[in-house]
Amino acid sequence: MALGPVEYIIVGFPGNNFRGQIAPELAKLIDSGTVRVLDLVFIGKDDDGSVVALEFDQLAEAERDAFNALDADIGGIISEEDIEHAASFLEPNSSAALIIWEDVWAAPFAVAVRDAGGVVLEGARIPYELVEAAEAALSAGE
Repeated sequence: MALGPVEYIIVGFPGNNFRGQIAPELAKLIDSGTVRVLDLVFIGKDDDGSVVALEFDQLAEAERDAFNALDADIGGIISEEDIEHAASFLEPNSSAALIIWEDVWAAPFAVAVRDAGGVVLEGARIPYELVEAAEAALSAGE
């Protein structure tokens, strides 16, 4: 099976200010064959620090409808430990989406690396703010 790299992302929403606008963009990534969502959980921390985790079908109707349109087999990968890890980043009265996806676009490269006997020694996502600052410095001639 040609399996691309699998990664996770925790997207925080301070003040529980999640309104479901990520669903249409996530759907575009799925529809274009860029990613395949493997699991998706929403995590909230209330004012007293209590944590709740919700599958997308447990969301309020407006948010649930946005995520129902996703062409994905979602569920079963995210553990309680993963939820606890994601919740550790949250301040009280905030929420997050924990998404695990396969980078479908990279599957042919991943297969070539495996077939060549290669192994990934390290990989990381570079935060937007760091890249933005580096590009600004390059543009300024620094």
